[in-house]
Amino acid sequence: MTPLSIVWDPNPIAFSIGSLEVAWYGISWAAALLIALWIYTRMVKREGLDPRIIDSGFLYGVLATVIGSRLGHCLFYEPQEYLLDPFMSDFPWIKLLDIRGGGMASHGAAVGLLIGLWLFVRKWKLPYIWVLDRVAVMVPIGGALVRLGNLMNSEIYGDPTSLPWGFIFVQNGETLPMHPTQIYEAVAYLAIFLLLAHLYWRTQLAQQKRGVIFGLFLILLFAVRFVIESIKLPQEVWEQNMALNMGQILSLPFIVAGVVILWWAWRRPAQPYTNMPLAENAPKTNSKNRK
Repeated sequence: MTPLSIVWDPNPIAFSIGSLEVAWYGISWAAALLIALWIYTRMVKREGLDPRIIDSGFLYGVLATVIGSRLGHCLFYEPQEYLLDPFMSDFPWIKLLDIRGGGMASHGAAVGLLIGLWLFVRKWKLPYIWVLDRVAVMVPIGGALVRLGNLMNSEIYGDPTSLPWGFIFVQNGETLPMHPTQIYEAVAYLAIFLLLAHLYWRTQLAQQKRGVIFGLFLILLFAVRFVIESIKLPQEVWEQNMALNMGQILSLPFIVAGVVILWWAWRRPAQPYTNMPLAENAPKTNSKNRK
């Protein structure tokens, strides 16, 4: 008996302008970045901070995320191509930057973003944990949108399933229903976003308990990733016989870091931010007094 399923066969190209093809995946990335900019702008204005840190922080964040995502894929998932013979004369260095050809890793994006934000706070003399707590609110909604882009690309899905919401990914030649893990992750990331957004806008955690939101973010997001990875098809052939796949292995350090940061943050006394770069018309009061 054939299980109920959803036949999934979308065109990954949303539209074309002449010879330029615009993919749904690219649109999902653009939407994720624009929403992150909108949220970050609201945060900076809410806290009465210098608006110049909006453009600067966004630029550092975007460049670091895209570069880290691409390099992460090359180094974590295609090491045989990018690590074995890096000094050969015909080594395809240009492929490291070829994001149109696919291959973006969320763990690489996380590492790149951490580095980019560190450079950003050094320039503006901001507390590193301040920006981490706020970026933690934005990242899950962006991750949800990117996973929907993966769905439109018919990629990064799960094992065969008899559940009624299994997807038959026609573009990849599948004939059996598979777990739509892209949707599982998107829904989970959306729930994490709603929780962290509530903590930021409706409580004083972000202002007084430094690191709590960031620690929760690391634990929740990468725990979800670890669990869902267990039902995903291997992305690379060499992962097939591994007890834990690469996505799970890379998630573990982030989960451990989240537990340590949350423990550290919760034990520390409340410590409102002071000496922040304020907007010219902002009242000269501590951040904790702003609503």
